[in-house]
Amino acid sequence: MTTDASDDWKRWHEHRTEAVSAPHGPLSLTGTHWLEDYPEGRLPDIPGRWTAAGDAVVLAVGETDALPDGGLTVDGKPFTGEIRLGADSGPAAASRVAHGGRRLVVLVREGIWGVRDFDPDAPARAAFRGIEATAYDARWSVPGRFTPYGEDRTVRVENADGRARGLGLGGELAFSLDGQDRTLQVSVQGDGSLWAVFADATSGGSSYRFRFLHPSAPDAEGRTTVDFNRTQLPPCAFADHFICPFPPPGNTLDTAVAAGERHLI
Repeated sequence: MTTDASDDWKRWHEHRTEAVSAPHGPLSLTGTHWLEDYPEGRLPDIPGRWTAAGDAVVLAVGETDALPDGGLTVDGKPFTGEIRLGADSGPAAASRVAHGGRRLVVLVREGIWGVRDFDPDAPARAAFRGIEATAYDARWSVPGRFTPYGEDRTVRVENADGRARGLGLGGELAFSLDGQDRTLQVSVQGDGSLWAVFADATSGGSSYRFRFLHPSAPDAEGRTTVDFNRTQLPPCAFADHFICPFPPPGNTLDTAVAAGERHLI
């Protein structure tokens, strides 16, 4: 059984390495531009005029925005004119707007609109050599029980870009490590799976300063598996332009979680 779990972990690690180093994976993010910082609507090295308009972004592209290497495309077709764009909800590779090989991803955070620039030629992607991760160890995979809060909670936490934003929390995940009872506050994703932002005694030393954990959706009785072997580096470990939330209060464990992804190689 342990051998099967170890083999599954190796496949997971290989898939993670492929995903983060994909042409439009997190290593390719070269900028996150908040439109409120560009009142003229002109973003660095991006054609067109981008302006926030209530529940959307208006992209206006004129003939003068055409560049020697081509202008913007929307939904795969050359574009001039004006269009309203909502936030891209899928992977960067599927974003509606592109400029050559780059993908321009529209996002919104707490009513503030922005555009992310994913470039396959990003220096970070070219320099990537892999993710340092600790090999599978069964002691780091333990039973957990999720208890939902009676109502949704939002806490303000600092983000990697220095701004505080709300982090939605759906409940508490209880488990035991090294004979000690532990808990983490977790968010509930759209598919029912859980997401924890946490730190531990290795954070900032033998591991990145904080990490993510994604337990599977609990069953009807709240049971799930807390597998720290699949602890992930947050996106901001791959590119400075991500705005990852820091751990909420109570999510810094006083034990050393020497498991999962630790650093970039």
